[in-house]
Amino acid sequence: MGGFTLEILFGNPFTGRLLCRTKEFLNRSGLDYEDGIECTVDAVENGEILATGSRQGNVLKCIAVSGERRGTGLSSVIVTNLVKNAALESIFHLFLYTKPENRSVFGGLGFYPIAATRDVLLMENAKDGVRKFVEGLECPVKEGKIGSIVANADPFTNGHLYLTEAAARSCDLVHLFILSEDRSEFSADVRLRLAKQAVASLPNVVVHPTGSYLISGATFPDYFIRDKTRVKEICGELDLAVFLQQFAGPLHISCRFAGSEPFSPVTESYNRAMIRALPRGGVSVVIVPRLEREGEAVSAGRVRELLRQGNLRAVRALVPASTYQYLEGRHGGST
Repeated sequence: MGGFTLEILFGNPFTGRLLCRTKEFLNRSGLDYEDGIECTVDAVENGEILATGSRQGNVLKCIAVSGERRGTGLSSVIVTNLVKNAALESIFHLFLYTKPENRSVFGGLGFYPIAATRDVLLMENAKDGVRKFVEGLECPVKEGKIGSIVANADPFTNGHLYLTEAAARSCDLVHLFILSEDRSEFSADVRLRLAKQAVASLPNVVVHPTGSYLISGATFPDYFIRDKTRVKEICGELDLAVFLQQFAGPLHISCRFAGSEPFSPVTESYNRAMIRALPRGGVSVVIVPRLEREGEAVSAGRVRELLRQGNLRAVRALVPASTYQYLEGRHGGST
């Protein structure tokens, strides 16, 4: 290590003065510290921070080495300690988002590329991890028109069912992906189960979790993106790159379906990004007008709002019977 003696400091996370110094070090490196960090490792010499890195869940982030110490193995020190810390929490499958020019740095530390855009590279520490995940997904039909839908479904509504039925009518097979991130009101397991129950009568629809691969803006880190106005755009571009580079080909997907978006500008922007990006990769995009009830588009957000109001009765017209049965058990007694 060039003859210098290091002190390795751990924080779960840091607070006070050390947190301020870590933030200042990151800022000098052109990076930002992110809220939600669970663990930080600093490499310090004579009170001076030479390198730092953090972990949030299964994502490594905010990794930086001072300019004069780059190439001395400090990146390895930081990543190794973060990996050991994650193992203490029984987290072994790790991801990191970084700039594309850092591919060789993290490649030398046991991370493998999943997908990249001009702005961001997504990597994981499992060789062929994404390939093996996709190979494990049910794919009973490999010829003809094969469609896909990606939804959070928080919870699964008649709008989701309407979109899935529209896709199923025009396709030989539809892959319905439900986001696996547990950052919604309903857990990933519940959302996946409700989706499977709702589409059980559609023989040409298979339902999958996304695992850690198809992403949402909820967990996308932006610590290395200086223009914060582009964060949602960059996140969307990466998600579509993962879909095209890792999912569409192996699953023979030629068409992606999405509902029109009257409520969320972010989702509407994502739909426009799909229309621009996916056809270049051989996947057409179909935007299906939202199902409406009494002149209002059916949405999971509206269902959650009614549940907060205790108006379970009004929810009944907006969700499939299987979803309503679950909600009745969870929110029983509401009227």
